[in-house]
Amino acid sequence: MAPEPMVSIGFIAKRTGNAVSLIRYYANEGLIPSVRTNGGNRAFPRSVIRRVSFILIAQNMGYSLAEIKSLLSTLPDNRTPTQADWAKLSTVFNQHIEAKIAALTSLKTSLEGCIGCGCLSLDRCRLYNTDDKVAARGSGAQLLDENVQSQFLVSHKK
Repeated sequence: MAPEPMVSIGFIAKRTGNAVSLIRYYANEGLIPSVRTNGGNRAFPRSVIRRVSFILIAQNMGYSLAEIKSLLSTLPDNRTPTQADWAKLSTVFNQHIEAKIAALTSLKTSLEGCIGCGCLSLDRCRLYNTDDKVAARGSGAQLLDENVQSQFLVSHKK
């Protein structure tokens, strides 16, 4: 099998419609493989085009670069996802989508119960301040360290 052709960073940027700086960033973060030529320039396997496309799709779905890197690390030899790989990865994506749909459906149901209410009450509204466990301590910033609060009060006395 012939080795995969190597292409320049400019070629990858042009083919994916992204800035060279983004391609460089992905390479520096270990999301895409690159090598240095004798002249010190980066060279990329041509298949990186599909890998960059995968990264962009995953980002559009709300995945962080750390999560994308973790997903790509499941592929052997740092390769671009094949059709079989994509089938496995799409299962993860589908679970993520289903969880988002469930959360949005729950939010929609809660909003429908609030239409016309307009209360935005910390005591009653399930959307505005869900499960406020700190409310029992009283009003104001209850999570500040007491030493920090004391220092602030002393330094702001007139």
